[in-house]
Amino acid sequence: MASKHDKIVITGAAGLVGQNLLVELERQGYTQLVAIDKHEYNLGILHDLHPSVQVIHADLAETGTWADAFAGAQCIVQLHAQITGKTPDLFERNNIQATQHVLDAIRTHHVPYLVHISSSVVISVADDDYTNTKKAQEKLVVESGIAHSVLRPTLMFGWFDPKHLGWLSRFMAKTPVFPIPGDGRYMRQPLYERDFCRCIAHCIENRPNGDVYDVVGDTRIDYVDIIKTIKAAKDLRTPIVHIPYGLFRFLLKVYALFSGKPPFTADQLKALTAGDDFRGVDTERVFGVRQTPFADAVKESYCDPQYSGIILKR
Repeated sequence: MASKHDKIVITGAAGLVGQNLLVELERQGYTQLVAIDKHEYNLGILHDLHPSVQVIHADLAETGTWADAFAGAQCIVQLHAQITGKTPDLFERNNIQATQHVLDAIRTHHVPYLVHISSSVVISVADDDYTNTKKAQEKLVVESGIAHSVLRPTLMFGWFDPKHLGWLSRFMAKTPVFPIPGDGRYMRQPLYERDFCRCIAHCIENRPNGDVYDVVGDTRIDYVDIIKTIKAAKDLRTPIVHIPYGLFRFLLKVYALFSGKPPFTADQLKALTAGDDFRGVDTERVFGVRQTPFADAVKESYCDPQYSGIILKR
């Protein structure tokens, strides 16, 4: 079992999961945390929130001195991932090439354990650059010979979110009407970040070897009802308007032509309506984590006085 004073290195630490994980690990008493990320602005937020954490600005797709930080580490938490992008090479570079470099650094410095954060897309019906490279990334980890656990979360939401439900909640507060594709009856299983981070912390501490966990939000809820829950939590009066699916998809494609980083893409719309129904582990039985009721988690995510106003850049 790990010690709270072990050196823990987190890659992709300035992203959504990483920022939440650092809050959780510090609250649990971890004292020797190292955060690596290439996003300078988001690393600045991380440093301001966690001044005791060692922060390293580095691109893991490039070899470099960042690997020296693995010396003496007892666990690596691998979070880095390219989630959205316009060209396949971005996914290949940041999901495959960067992971190969991290695995090489783990071997070089004899780090005994790796927690790899995969995604539920690897067992979904989706077929896109993100899905395909996340499958390949997980395969690299499983075949690496390194002691590891793999966690596959579904759609996540929580503090610091620059996209997904976080973006939707801010968009709803600003727009005169909120558009919904079709009837909006697309079942989702959203996973609260804080609950997921507690599952990661369990793996860091207990080090299950070779186990793969599908971590699923335990609330099955339609997309339109997610939007209504956010609306109620933030006490908004924004009317919800249903737009035909084909028109909605066309408008997303047009928007993407003018946006370098569209917050919601046609591929994500396709994934939203794909009809996936995931079966996950019992997080309370496996990790000792009883999931937060969905409405309470939404309220915490978007109304918390300390963290809900801090938004990462993409």
